[in-house]
Amino acid sequence: MTNAIETHLLRKVFGDYAAVKGLTLQVQQGEVFGFLGPNGAGKTTSMKMLLGLIAPTSGEASLLGKPIGNREAMRRVGFLPEHFRFQEWLSADEFLLLHGQLLGMKKDDLQQRRDELLERVGLTPFRNKHLRTFSKGMLQRVGLAQALLNRPALVFLDEPTSGLDPVGRRLVRDVIREVRAQGTSVFLNSHLLSEIEVTCDRVAFIQHGEVVRVLDLASLSSDQTSVTIRVSNLGAESLNGLSQWGREVQLDGEFVHMIIASDTVLPDLTRYLVSQDAEVYSITPNRMSLEDIFIETVGKDGGL
Repeated sequence: MTNAIETHLLRKVFGDYAAVKGLTLQVQQGEVFGFLGPNGAGKTTSMKMLLGLIAPTSGEASLLGKPIGNREAMRRVGFLPEHFRFQEWLSADEFLLLHGQLLGMKKDDLQQRRDELLERVGLTPFRNKHLRTFSKGMLQRVGLAQALLNRPALVFLDEPTSGLDPVGRRLVRDVIREVRAQGTSVFLNSHLLSEIEVTCDRVAFIQHGEVVRVLDLASLSSDQTSVTIRVSNLGAESLNGLSQWGREVQLDGEFVHMIIASDTVLPDLTRYLVSQDAEVYSITPNRMSLEDIFIETVGKDGGL
């Protein structure tokens, strides 16, 4: 199956500054893929290259099996930018009509699709209102409708929930799940890691324009578990021995903190501590959140 997005050592240099040093990733068809990294990591530049808005300095990339910038592929791509500048003198109806005409949609299909999407994003009562009267959240929702107007096979969403209240964020999550169920691939860039965690299938962490880690979010249910152990009479050698079940083993008073690959190791870990004559008072596993993994991967300062 052809990947929705594929890049190999994609690079963009501005003068002496490499904004993207060598981006290599694959986004599968029909998945929601999160694109994560600290400010200045090269996310926006990477998206602009994928969309054909700026030319790469070197490297290769394809969308829907075609080289980036290919018109045939771009007809099947939707895009909601973070900093949108919509025609504020148009009504929501006129705005979607204009973009549908630019996409070459047939009149009857455009009318039906426009009605469907305005209803889906909750803007039917405001369809004849000028965009200048819309709140930021309403503009975000009409922008989402525009991104989905042509029933894209691939849609790029750049901070799609940044101006929304909890109800609006839930709406966007539901819409993303619906289009995913229809086979659409979604490339999602957001700083709201809690939204990414409940929406995406996989995420890539990038730093300095390079992928440093790709994570299947389904694995968060069992992998990447942090454990706090309350224990006494634990010698230095026994403490070091815990590393056979995990990593980042740290002793803080009577508490040991560590990260294990799976909670299935806990029985063996407990038996080990008892065999070392340690007195175990409690073992508390805590599934790591995406935020925890983000900080672990890129560091508290984003690696700057």
